[in-house]
Amino acid sequence: MQRSITHQKSLITQVGYFLAFVVYESLTSIYLFLPPLFAVLFILFANSLRDEESISLFFIILCLMVFEAENGYLIFSSIVYFGLIYKFLLPRIVQNINCTSCVKASTVFIVYFGFFLFSLLLSKVFLIEQPSINYYIVYYIVIEIFLVTLL
Repeated sequence: MQRSITHQKSLITQVGYFLAFVVYESLTSIYLFLPPLFAVLFILFANSLRDEESISLFFIILCLMVFEAENGYLIFSSIVYFGLIYKFLLPRIVQNINCTSCVKASTVFIVYFGFFLFSLLLSKVFLIEQPSINYYIVYYIVIEIFLVTLL
């Protein structure tokens, strides 16, 4: 089932990817060795914004909302953070670093540690519970650097 001649991506596959992510995200809360794929979502977010694919951007935003709900973050906080990183920080990183895999690896670090700092800032502003960071984050970063370089 294709949408039109100009848009060759099938909606069925995008819905399938979304449902697979929902199942995977529920498994990450049970099995801590599975990374949450947060940096992978950012790379997909940036690619869909760059290519102006509104349908895939919609499904990525839905995936981010599932991620926020599963991990107890404020609603739309990751979407706002991804927008800020994409608009202000990513162009400077791409401009200063020539190696594409180095850009992707540094993006993974910025996505994880920056979102922690962003959540910390939001917790101070809205007077809510501060987020905590654990040592699994280093494991997640290493795994997602490998995954992001494959994209």
